[in-house]
Amino acid sequence: MGPEPGGSVRLREALARGEFAVTAEVMPPRGGEAARTLEAAAVLRGLVHAVNVTDGSRAVMRMSSLAVCRLLLDHGLEPVLQMTCRDRNRLALQADLLGAHALGIRNLLCLTGDPLRAGDQPGARPVNELEAVRLLQLVDRFNAGEDPVQGVLPDGGTDLFAGAAADPQSASWSGLVSRVRRKHAAGARFLQTQMVMDTAALRRFVEEVAAPLGLPVLAGVFLLKSARNARFINRVVPGANIPEPLIERLEAAADPAAEGIAIAAEQVAAYRQLAQGVHLMAVKAEERIPEILRQAGIPALPTEPLPIEPLAKV
Repeated sequence: MGPEPGGSVRLREALARGEFAVTAEVMPPRGGEAARTLEAAAVLRGLVHAVNVTDGSRAVMRMSSLAVCRLLLDHGLEPVLQMTCRDRNRLALQADLLGAHALGIRNLLCLTGDPLRAGDQPGARPVNELEAVRLLQLVDRFNAGEDPVQGVLPDGGTDLFAGAAADPQSASWSGLVSRVRRKHAAGARFLQTQMVMDTAALRRFVEEVAAPLGLPVLAGVFLLKSARNARFINRVVPGANIPEPLIERLEAAADPAAEGIAIAAEQVAAYRQLAQGVHLMAVKAEERIPEILRQAGIPALPTEPLPIEPLAKV
């Protein structure tokens, strides 16, 4: 067998150096061909530190996030593997974590997962043996070389850079603080937030919760496409709270798509002063992300090849 893929750690290194980091999200396809997803990710080359791949978002069937992440590596793009606990028991989670490490995937976002009632197969059976905090603990043990049954992993520890989600606009401040502290204690190394529309809420979250724990924050920026799109999100996405003035701004715009780009760029520029990075979500409109970053004044990244080796032939 050939050598193990080395993986890419550009996001980890940027956060460690205190640089402003940018990630963006792509969604796996609803089918067995990943060309469209890879095209969406390709426009992000040289602009983002890593590409986040959703895992069963909104409880809708899609291709494995693990598979798409490896395809991104094959195309020279550093991925962030989302992993949810909703659909896997601990054995499946353990298998996918070890598999991700073997495939050269290093970045991981540990999530509990959206409820099945939100999706198109509400009759499916959830697993939820673990949740985000316990998944983070599992990753931490694997990184330390611990086997949960037999003591030690025979080939040494994994090298997974685990992050967690947070909602700075949570209705329960005490619950938010407690949850983030638990995730930090469990091994979270960075935080990626839900979409943030309230600059003051983000500032308070960073200053009072994340910064004292030494956790870098990637603030979530969601691309709004129209007033109708914004109202739909407010209606169906748990925790979403897009302010009415922004919706009215989109409604009054001659070109709502361009206005949505402008709003997102304003948020990126504002959050640059508050957080260590941003996470861009532009569902089915990833081609607009370069313009968002241009308008926000975010420069392209230095070009450097990723240390990715081909998969070994068996």
